[in-house]
Amino acid sequence: MKRFPLILLLALTCACTGESLKSTYAQQEKWIESYITAQQGKTPDARVETNEGSTRLVLVEGEGDALGAGGTISFYYAGYVVKSASFESTSNLFATNREALAASWKVTGEDAFQVETVDMSATTLVEGLRNGLIGVKGGEECIILFSGKHGFGNKLYGTIPANAAVAYHIWVESVQNE
Repeated sequence: MKRFPLILLLALTCACTGESLKSTYAQQEKWIESYITAQQGKTPDARVETNEGSTRLVLVEGEGDALGAGGTISFYYAGYVVKSASFESTSNLFATNREALAASWKVTGEDAFQVETVDMSATTLVEGLRNGLIGVKGGEECIILFSGKHGFGNKLYGTIPANAAVAYHIWVESVQNE
């Protein structure tokens, strides 16, 4: 009989945690929406695309074929943890292969600022980034944003907090579809 209250307490804790996570994701979606609205005000020609939980704000249109799920993409990136509707600062930057953005970082290795090339059919990209990249074109500049629901999960990942919303500023060099 003493186990019943413990089981009930665990069930209630899990339910509250689930609701809290839903609330966190909802807040992150509001930040993303606010950021997109603000950027569209600054860049009237910007276009918004959505794909399975990812929002892509296209700042500069690309040309040629759109990246498919089995294609290959070469790109530069800057990854940011989204903590509010204004996140683009070096304090929120967690990774980049753009030398200009990493000025205050100690980076080693001769390939530190090389273009990243990814085979989309074989990649293990985080879901939100993968979904956001589908459809980009060579020469495109965009920002891909997604809530923690489509991010790195419920564990700390490097300097990215558990369930954090993330944004990637992407500069596409080329796209090739098989």
